[in-house]
Amino acid sequence: MQIELKRIQREVGITFVYVTHDQSEALTMSDRIAVMNDGLVEQLAGPREIYERPATAFVAGFIGTSNLLRGTVDRVESGAAVLRLGQEGRVLVAEAPHRAGDAIAVTVRPEKITISTEEPAGGVSAVRGTVSEVVYLGLYNSYAVSLADGAEVTVFQQNALDSTSTAERGDAVWLSWQPHHSYAIGS
Repeated sequence: MQIELKRIQREVGITFVYVTHDQSEALTMSDRIAVMNDGLVEQLAGPREIYERPATAFVAGFIGTSNLLRGTVDRVESGAAVLRLGQEGRVLVAEAPHRAGDAIAVTVRPEKITISTEEPAGGVSAVRGTVSEVVYLGLYNSYAVSLADGAEVTVFQQNALDSTSTAERGDAVWLSWQPHHSYAIGS
C-alpha cells in the first residue's frame, strides 16, 4: 500500500504531508522527513540522510536502532578522529572536524557492526566486550554486548545458511566497523 500511494503521488504530481510515528513507513514513503522533538524540528532531510547521518542523539534513537558511544578524541590521523574507548577499543570517525581532547558522541547502526572472537586488523573501529544476550529473530540475530565502561552495544547479524551464531552469551568478542559508519552527532 505504501509503495502504491507513493506511485500515485508521483503520477498526480502533488505534494502531501504525511504524519506518522512508524519509522519504516516514513522511510518508505518520504522524499523528505522532518523529525520533531517537543514541537521543534531536530532534522529535516531525505530518508537516507536521516537514517545514515542523524543530526542529534534524539534522531539517531528515534529512527531505527542506534548505538551511541561517548568519549574524548585521542588524536587525529589521516583525516579521521580516533576516539579511545577504555584499554581495548578505538572508534575511527571519518570526516570529523575534531581535535585531540574534544568530547564527542558517535552513532553507529547495529547492522554496520561485525562481531568476532578474533581481534580485527587495523584501519577499522574496534571495541572489545562481552555478549550479554543473543536473540534469534529469523532473518538475523540480535546481540547485546556489554563494554568495560558499562555501555551496551546492539549488533544485528544476518543469519547464515547453517543458522549458527557467531557468539554465545558470556563470550568475549570484538566488534568492528568501517570508519565511515561512525558518525559524530550533536547532543
